[in-house]
This record gives sequence, C-alpha cells and structure tokens, in this order.
Amino acid sequence: MSTRRRGQEGAAAPSVPLVVAYCRVSTLEQADSGAGLAAQRSAINAAALARGWEIGAWFEDAGISGSSLNRPGLADALAMVDRSEGATLVVAKLDRLSRSLMDFAALMERARRKGWSLVALDLGVDTTTPAGEMLGNILASFAQYERRIIGQRTKDALAEKRRQGVRLGRPRDIADEVVARILAERSLGLSLARIADNLNQDGVTTARGGQRWYDSTVRAVLAYAGSTPGMGASG
Repeated sequence: MSTRRRGQEGAAAPSVPLVVAYCRVSTLEQADSGAGLAAQRSAINAAALARGWEIGAWFEDAGISGSSLNRPGLADALAMVDRSEGATLVVAKLDRLSRSLMDFAALMERARRKGWSLVALDLGVDTTTPAGEMLGNILASFAQYERRIIGQRTKDALAEKRRQGVRLGRPRDIADEVVARILAERSLGLSLARIADNLNQDGVTTARGGQRWYDSTVRAVLAYAGSTPGMGASG
C-alpha cells in the first residue's frame, strides 16, 4: 500500500528550496519499531528541526519491498523533486530508499542531472555538503565496481562457452557488453522492466537497431544467452 501525506506542502516561501521526505516499510517490517514508519518520521522531523528545514511533502510506501525502485510513493516523490529546482529528498535510512547499490547509483546520477539533493540520515549521505556528497559518490563507485565485476565474469563465462564450441544463439547484432550488462543487472535482482528502462535511458540500441527496449526484448536476450530457468520471469 502506498500513501502520501500532503502535510505542509506549499507552505514554504517560494525562495526556500523544497524538502521532500520519503518513508518505506515492507510487510514484515511494519511491526518492527526500529524500522516502522513512525520511527522514520521521527528521525526525519528531528533532523528537520536541527537543520531548520520545513518539510514540504511526505511520501510513503507501506508493505512494499525495497528490492526495486518501482514504488508509487517513491515515484511521486521523485517526480516532485525532479520538477523543483534545488529540492532535497530526505530518508531516515538509505535502505528505505533502495536496497540496491545499483539503484542508489542511478538515483545519485538522476539527482545530479535534475539538480536536486539527496540526504540519507543514517549513513551521513548528504549531497548538499562536500563530505556527504563524497560519501554518496563512494557508494555509487562501489555499485559501478560491482556491476563491472559481474559483467566481466559473465563475459568470461560466455567466452569459455564459445571456446568449448557451445552455440549460444544470441542475436548476432547485440554486443557482448550489452549481453553481459543485461545478465549482470538481472543477477542483481533487477526486474525486466527496470533493465529495459536502464537500457533506454542510456540509449542502447536493440539487436535490430531499435531505440526502445521492452520486457520481451530483455527476456529474449536472457533466453538466447542461456540464462538459468526462471530468469525470464517479469518480477
């Protein structure tokens, strides 16, 4: 279930940058006082008081996993900061925003492109400050390193299969790097839709030179590359 609490949205003067708060709990975490919505709100409100923030809007996702960014409350929060110059998105804990370093790195890049800041209170990630931005960049670098290591392992495995004479049957017009990337992102738990979105955002063309990836085209590459049974599921 996703909810949004408008609270004091619009109350701040136009010259004051918008601060948007986001909270999330999964079904299992709702009974955990340390990870519950009330605890997250309390931490964010305490930080707002200390820093002189006025929270312009609250967004929540209740009973939703953090394994992907496909959450209605988060989507609304991101849409708001995207269109508000100099806005800040604040979370009590980084894992409330994302459990995936890959997704966190994507959010860091999105914040940079759109001109908003990201604050995760538990780890000290705060892109409004040099030290906090450095920490965020370190985490994003680890995500990139993880992705490249998995991609290299996948490429090595594909090369070994070809050396053994195994016919992989993947579309010949898709580069090994693209196949490795798709397999790497899938191994990190990204959904087919999320992988397709990532490819579209980066302008990667399909096997036939198309400009748009879909669940079905990602699934086809996974199948052609000899991915394990069940990898074609859309979850």
